[in-house]
Amino acid sequence: MDRSPGRDFIVGLFVLAGIAAIAYLSINIGGFSLHGPTGLRLTASFDETGELAVRAPVVIAGVRVGEISSITLQDDFRARVVMDLDPTLKLSTDTFASIVTAGVLGDRYIELQPGGDEKLLKSGDHINHTEPAVILERLIGQMVYGSAKAGPKDAHSVPAATAPAQTP
Repeated sequence: MDRSPGRDFIVGLFVLAGIAAIAYLSINIGGFSLHGPTGLRLTASFDETGELAVRAPVVIAGVRVGEISSITLQDDFRARVVMDLDPTLKLSTDTFASIVTAGVLGDRYIELQPGGDEKLLKSGDHINHTEPAVILERLIGQMVYGSAKAGPKDAHSVPAATAPAQTP
């Protein structure tokens, strides 16, 4: 079987097209953008992020509307979360941001619940109403230690009904 330059050229084109397709998919799935953030950029402060990650989704009613672009620690020791959202969103100033978990042990993401105020948030604004992440380990600890504290009181205390009566 003889090698033909035309066949080699076509095979080379297919290989290059395959490499280009893989590169395109990698960039799109990775969310890389040369333009930087182009959407509605909002911030929110949380007492606890519970291992919320950069690039985690931001959703409204289960629909992805953006992602987290950065998480930093503020001077008041609260986490400052910056979200890059869809620029067509019209969110009111009383929007509520909660950190929730997908399933019992799933990844964490931010869920936005739009409010009813007439004033709208604009890029660079701060969401004031937030709810931190619920940490499963803390809840279990509270249940275990909370039930132990609710058990019998000090063994040396005497119930009021059996206490000796005082004489005047």
